[in-house]
Amino acid sequence: MDQETSSTFDVLIIGAGLSGIGMACHLAMEHPQLRVALIERRAAMGGTWDLFRYPGVRSDSDMFTFGYAFRPWHALDVMADGDAIRHYVIDTAREYGVDGKIHYGLKVLTSSWSSAQRRWRVQVLDEARGETRDFSARFLIVCTGYYNYDRGYLPVFPGIDRYQGQCVHPQQWPPGLDYRGKRVVVIGSGATAVTLVPAMAGDAAHVTMVQRSPSYILSLPSYDKISAVMQRVLPKSLVFRMARRRNIFLTRFIYKAARRWPDKVRAFLIGGVRRKLGEGADMRHFTPAYEPWDQRLCIVPDGDLFAAIKSGKASVVTDCIARFTERGIQLTSGDELDADIVITATGLSMQTLGGMNLEVDGQPRVMGELITYKSVLLQDTPNFAYIFGYSNAAWTLKADLAAKYVCRLLAHMRESGIEVVTPRAPDDERQAESILGALTSGYVQRGAPVLPKQGRSLPWRVLNNYERDCEMLLKQPVADEALEMVTAR
Repeated sequence: MDQETSSTFDVLIIGAGLSGIGMACHLAMEHPQLRVALIERRAAMGGTWDLFRYPGVRSDSDMFTFGYAFRPWHALDVMADGDAIRHYVIDTAREYGVDGKIHYGLKVLTSSWSSAQRRWRVQVLDEARGETRDFSARFLIVCTGYYNYDRGYLPVFPGIDRYQGQCVHPQQWPPGLDYRGKRVVVIGSGATAVTLVPAMAGDAAHVTMVQRSPSYILSLPSYDKISAVMQRVLPKSLVFRMARRRNIFLTRFIYKAARRWPDKVRAFLIGGVRRKLGEGADMRHFTPAYEPWDQRLCIVPDGDLFAAIKSGKASVVTDCIARFTERGIQLTSGDELDADIVITATGLSMQTLGGMNLEVDGQPRVMGELITYKSVLLQDTPNFAYIFGYSNAAWTLKADLAAKYVCRLLAHMRESGIEVVTPRAPDDERQAESILGALTSGYVQRGAPVLPKQGRSLPWRVLNNYERDCEMLLKQPVADEALEMVTAR
């Protein structure tokens, strides 16, 4: 399909990653008559899965729930690598005819709503040409995620300038980095760190994971044997739909159990690690101080991290970093770790709206000062949606629900002659807690000021509850007293 040339659209989507492509596909299915375009800053679609290229990069959720509901994941690997996910996104875009609607290499600077014109004006910078352009749309949907693509989070490490080795952040992984036979230190204990350590351990001389505090780690099989057996007697499409429903149930069950019986889930998770490592393992490196699901659960396929540790190719150190030295890292305990390469898997820098400015009739709309309506629309912001996934389950589960809700809203607007929809919240509704306030992860706490805030009650409260979200977003009437609707002139 030829790329759109006009700059005036019915719907404009910011971001061509997993969420943006999913949103565009839903629109192609439900509203094929609408003129839709996507703006993507990078030179390719895929978002996170085009950006991250570090060794072993993979999903941190099972692919049956991480894949789109309308195009289920049709493979037996439970967690897929980054290339497989990127190709899945690309193939989905092609299948639904949205790949030709993407405008690449454009950084959104400002999105401004005009009540007089009842349209959004989106100013972008063509970074290759150094020129600005304008797009116009009746409805704006932002699918940029929640972190800064330009840089990851890097704490202030005393003496880092003295270090003579190579220091790398996973978000800016250099192509062709040679770590064969090298001593590698990975700083961090989250999903990126537990992925990097086993992926690098096979070729490195040794990989040491340095963590300030442990995370909960759950080992899952990398291959779905149940679905493999069921394929022998049932159609594949049915098997994969069943696998998706099963894994949604299991994901929700584990989360609910962790909140209701934290001590039992804690014992289950730590016991699983002990069985993988064997007797004599130093379990203080795998015994977090917080309750299960106060932070995201780290998943490892087939216990690959524990296998690397048992083989002697990897190790874990729980300590704080006092300073960098010329040869590596000195810990607060006084121990020193020599390293040829240090990987700073220290997390993300939070950012909303891809860093763009948002205005309504010349007045700024600051995400950190507003609340969301049904976790999709934004307070006092007309014809605007922000697709944000789950923090306690696969991101795409919520992104799919949000996209379906936006399609329902657009259908209601068309059928009822509505031109503008604006959520209006009571004056005392906003709370100090952010929409990710249930998590205590460092990146969430650092990013709280820029994230939308929680409301006191529904529909202004973000539930992170799949069953209740299905009811609220897919079944409840679209018309709502909290939504101000303006008819066509």
